[in-house]
Amino acid sequence: MSMDISLRTMEWRLKGFWPWVPMLRNSMETGMELLGVTDWIPATVPGGVHYDLFRAGLIDNPYIDRNSLHSEWVENRWWVYKTEFPKPACTGEKVELVCKGLDYEAFVYMNGIRLGEHRGMYHPAVFDVTEILTSRDTVELIIVLAHAPDEMGQIGKTSMTFTQKSRFNYKWDFSTRLVNLGLWDDVVLRVHSSHSIGPAYIRTDVEDGEGIVSVSASVESKSGGPNRPAACTVTLTTPQGELIGRETAAVSDAVEVRFRVPSPELWYPNGFGDQPLYEVRLTLTDGAATLDEKSYKVGIRSLRYEKNEGSPEDALPYTFVVNGKKVYIKGVNLTPLDHLYGNIGLKRYDWIVRLAKFANVNMIRIWGGGIIEKPEFYELCDRYGIMVWQEFIQSSSGVDNIPSKRPEFLELLERTAVAALCDRRNYTSLTVWSGGNELMSDVRVPSTAEDENLAMLGRLVETHDPQRLFLPTSASGPVEHITRKKGVSHDVHGWWKYEGNPNHYELYGEADNLFHSEFGVDGASATKSLRKFLSKEHLAPTSMEDSLTWRHRGEWWDTYARNLRMFGSVSDLDTFVECSQWMQAEGLRFILEANRRRKFRNSGSIIWQLNEPWPNISCTNLVDYYGETKMAYHFARKAFSPDHVSLDYRRLDYRPGERFEGGVYVHRAGGSSAVSVTAEVLDARGRVIYEKQYEGVTKEDHALEIGALEFDVPPLEEELFFVRLKGRAQRSDAEVSSNLYVFSTREEAVYAPALQLDGARLDVGALEEWSGGKGAAERTRRYRVANEGTTVALHVYPEVAGDRYWAVADGAYESLFPGDSVVITVTCIAREGGPFDSLAESTESDIPSVAFKSFHAQQHVLI
Repeated sequence: MSMDISLRTMEWRLKGFWPWVPMLRNSMETGMELLGVTDWIPATVPGGVHYDLFRAGLIDNPYIDRNSLHSEWVENRWWVYKTEFPKPACTGEKVELVCKGLDYEAFVYMNGIRLGEHRGMYHPAVFDVTEILTSRDTVELIIVLAHAPDEMGQIGKTSMTFTQKSRFNYKWDFSTRLVNLGLWDDVVLRVHSSHSIGPAYIRTDVEDGEGIVSVSASVESKSGGPNRPAACTVTLTTPQGELIGRETAAVSDAVEVRFRVPSPELWYPNGFGDQPLYEVRLTLTDGAATLDEKSYKVGIRSLRYEKNEGSPEDALPYTFVVNGKKVYIKGVNLTPLDHLYGNIGLKRYDWIVRLAKFANVNMIRIWGGGIIEKPEFYELCDRYGIMVWQEFIQSSSGVDNIPSKRPEFLELLERTAVAALCDRRNYTSLTVWSGGNELMSDVRVPSTAEDENLAMLGRLVETHDPQRLFLPTSASGPVEHITRKKGVSHDVHGWWKYEGNPNHYELYGEADNLFHSEFGVDGASATKSLRKFLSKEHLAPTSMEDSLTWRHRGEWWDTYARNLRMFGSVSDLDTFVECSQWMQAEGLRFILEANRRRKFRNSGSIIWQLNEPWPNISCTNLVDYYGETKMAYHFARKAFSPDHVSLDYRRLDYRPGERFEGGVYVHRAGGSSAVSVTAEVLDARGRVIYEKQYEGVTKEDHALEIGALEFDVPPLEEELFFVRLKGRAQRSDAEVSSNLYVFSTREEAVYAPALQLDGARLDVGALEEWSGGKGAAERTRRYRVANEGTTVALHVYPEVAGDRYWAVADGAYESLFPGDSVVITVTCIAREGGPFDSLAESTESDIPSVAFKSFHAQQHVLI
């Protein structure tokens, strides 16, 4: 029977050389062996060269301070991987060596015989080794990796691109230059019987209430002789394992089967329903012998695309329709999880996808400057209901952004695209393909499907995955960036900074784009994280203009001047981080709510970005490198909640006596419902200045402007006032949500008064013991947090001490007025460290220790 034998568990070794030395081995002049720049060291497969060098003590941790600058020599050497192992006992008609992820240019040898060479990260290198394996009982496998190609980072000319290698680690705004080399995916021996099942394509749909599962697959002869009679049996079973149907057919080179499923359990995106997965199994037989077998988990769902309400005639369809239900996109962009993407384990993938689900996200865009993710990622998205927007590996470069037409590039791009299409199309979560990131045929004018490069990709999608939409690029135009000009914005990007008070609110509050597929606001990482990668001398707040170390950690995302403008001078690191995160959260929430108020004239928002591949001081991410959620994550989670209330406003500052005017909106999931909203205006001591009740009836798939909030702003001792909205669905008497907005009576440094509030006093009590016993991988605990002080406790959040756990909290970053309380549920997951963040020596207590904090408060309650 055909099977894959993974070589990841073999003992691999690694050695570095000057370029071309491994090909010559001995000096032409002296005949002496040419030694390496390293000795043989243990290697990880899958993995990356940098991690192995670090483990061997040959480089310092490149994630500390500016150490990465001292590791740039690594990308300029050649690296040889070697392993020896006994010849597998299992043999077949044909045996292939399959290298799933060679990064980047490789020469492959087995038992001293050169198998061939390979370029490209995203399509496998496959070599017939049937005869070679008969010659010896021991197999020696050598893979020589040339130095990294001279590709461009974020700045350069897209038209000159010539590789299919991840570009982000040549330097991007959220990463440094740390160019990965290595075997970033598995290496296997693929043993074939006389026939094998080739690429399969499984499509699901819904017709007249019945589920449709269509299966097609090729059958490949591996014997080299004429085809022998073979049969293929295809079975479909329910998520509970019950057989629905079995079809057996005699085949020669292909199989086609179609099942109808009465009353199917439908797969829905997160927030719309469950994610049941059926199993499709293909078994290829010859008489009583099983030749090959493959199985797939698939969800039954229909997938359609519609134009937005009020779309211009020339607009593309940006509204996604699943099972007949329009899905408003609540999305995040994903960068690779690490510079060393080969060293990422399943736990880290699971954590990041779980965080997306917890934040009410229903779509992840896989950005074209990174990688085509490993299959495990898509499997998780299938399980958690996260739709995937997959880009092919192309991205803008700034100097020009024109898709490359170089023949060698187009050939590589086609190979990558075909491999990605055939390997990823069977994942139910996959929803849309895109030609790449920010490709433009003119200045700020997105490329179209007429471009030669993108036309090729469009044809490939139509050939290999015609069920799914192909967008030529993101943004797809006709203008690239958000603009105040009306009637020209379809799918747009931008911007990525807080645009200032009042400009931020005027720009996004009046936007009319159809889709907003990339935008963000920058904010600092958690202080807990900063202390892990910055030396003590670099832990004081400073401008990135004044510190090379800070500049090395997010030059584009310096929030120092913004903090000064909004809060005045801040000298301690904890408060600096809290100020930076506050403005990121405030700015991002406004964009999300402004877009959502135009549902389905606007069909969704995709935040830049969920994560980061290395630890930045500041970035546009919601979750930092170490897995700590920022304030913006929790504000986005609330803005994405199914039932939500929001306030439409145009600035943060109002002088005493000015008239405040803002619209009050209800965002309700599901169908029509009677709702009520209470709007309270409070001062910093929790005294109600003004209150108003609103009632209305929501309309399905539309936001409801339930009324206007208008009042005269009074003089206030603390110079801050707060608008708190509380919504309730009248039919069920269930709370829709609550939301709090902070305004100021100051004209400059509008949030500086928040630094003077010192009357809050938190009282925290655990409502139960931690769930799970000693050594449990996941634990939860509820806490009641109350403010027994005299002024508001702003942005109350828990922080789990130490590094044993990742943590996320339901109810984090709520603000509590005197007498208020909230129940916060903390969930802790056993953490897996990154390649330069090992937890193997952790001696921390198995019991999580949680501190509760609030904005600029000296009191931290540890429990």
